[in-house]
Amino acid sequence: MEQTLPERASTVALRVNGTDRSLALDHRTTLLDALRDHLDLTGTKKGCDHGQCGACTVLLDGRRVNSCLLFAVACAGRSVTTVEGLTDGEHLHPVQEAFVARDALQCGYCTPGQICSAVALLDEAARGEPSHVTPPERLPGAPVALTPDEIRERMSGNICRCGAYPNIVAAIEEAAR
Repeated sequence: MEQTLPERASTVALRVNGTDRSLALDHRTTLLDALRDHLDLTGTKKGCDHGQCGACTVLLDGRRVNSCLLFAVACAGRSVTTVEGLTDGEHLHPVQEAFVARDALQCGYCTPGQICSAVALLDEAARGEPSHVTPPERLPGAPVALTPDEIRERMSGNICRCGAYPNIVAAIEEAAR
């Protein structure tokens, strides 16, 4: 028997951490709530629910997004990577390893969003995407050197209430090597 959905619901197909998923969701369900409440992927955190803290950062088709600001139905057919999807079996992603090695966390609440943002930051810099502090004399399209100022600027959308910023910057510098 075919499932009947409420009037304001849709079946949403997403590729989450490499696995195709199909969810029946109210149209108002955010990507964050779909991940946490419907797929039990609780690594992604709900911080401010207004896109201001970065705790909910995930990768959508490889680009970082605040999952609390996106409706899941708007992400249909796209690929989502959460902090859980960064590992390769038992092996941590190099950014995750660097966060552990550099003690780049305290309470850990913001850490999944920080890590997802850092993974995207490394890709953006490698593609040559400039930030506000990227030197203007850099050749267009050339990889961006990840100085502490460059890292801080690119991570500015992720808040750590514990103040682990120096270690977060050091971890990203280590992962960039």
